[in-house]
Amino acid sequence: MSWQAALAIYFLFFVGVAFLLLPFGVRTDEEVGAPRVPGQAESAPHRFDLRKHLLRSALVAAVVFALYYLNYVNGWITAEDLDWYN
Repeated sequence: MSWQAALAIYFLFFVGVAFLLLPFGVRTDEEVGAPRVPGQAESAPHRFDLRKHLLRSALVAAVVFALYYLNYVNGWITAEDLDWYN
């Protein structure tokens, strides 16, 4: 696998993990005890820390990519293992 392909695959994992981690660790104004802004949704986050979210996403994506790469090198699960119809 070339380093460009590895980087592209890591980026795909990063984006997917960032999307999946969005609802975790976010507190609403009601949970914090802060007043809501008029027109604000009840589920809106009180304060979204983008830097912390991207760091978490990068770390989780690195772990997932490492597992993917180890499987790529060692061949633990192959395409034939996932062919359930034949």
